[in-house]
Amino acid sequence: MHSFYLDAPGAVGQVAALPKDEAKHAAKVLRLREGDAVCALDGAGGRFSAEVVRAQGERVELRLTAELPPNEPPVRLTVYPGLPKSDKLEFMVQKLTELGAAACVPVVMARSVARPDARDGEKRRERLERIAREAAKQCRRARPAEVDAPLDWPRALERMAGHELLIVPWEGAGSLRMGELRAECPGAKDIAIAVGPEGGISEEEVAALRAHGARVVTLGPRILRAETAVVASAALAMALWGDL
Repeated sequence: MHSFYLDAPGAVGQVAALPKDEAKHAAKVLRLREGDAVCALDGAGGRFSAEVVRAQGERVELRLTAELPPNEPPVRLTVYPGLPKSDKLEFMVQKLTELGAAACVPVVMARSVARPDARDGEKRRERLERIAREAAKQCRRARPAEVDAPLDWPRALERMAGHELLIVPWEGAGSLRMGELRAECPGAKDIAIAVGPEGGISEEEVAALRAHGARVVTLGPRILRAETAVVASAALAMALWGDL
């Protein structure tokens, strides 16, 4: 069953026209016709089974027939990856959306290779938002992950410190594993994970995060690529505190 985003919150019984880009894809690419069953997502937490009631030209209208069970996780997970090369960040955003993360906030860290200016950062954010949206449609998630423009280190540090639980996977960590941290903080509902870029997070950055209350954990005895560490740590957090 194909999924489509509405441009406003939906309600059962409502007839809603698809936004232009969604309607064009439905009519011209998928060639949907009246009576076809689809899934409608409103981007505000609503998921609906729906039926195509009009498909003329590039105008497609759906009737929302029933509300589907919510599938947002019970924990809000925000991931702060050290800014990597663009293709790796796109991969991260896609997988974080599928895993149920609430937000991805790239951070310009000391060892980040990419150094976009404000204009490039905003342009990249728009592309990443599209990737998150497509990933949410594929997995029928009610909300795509939020994607921010890259933050510099001081602003990111201030923001990261505001979360209920801040986790830093680091190859220089001791023996604390995420499962043990879960036993210490079983009720955490607002979790952040900071992961270094391709060159790793620096000792100075780890020290600054620790000074702001971060818990440093190990992901095991093998050194993981930045994109692997992001996906692995998010999956662990969603399995321990979320709904995986």
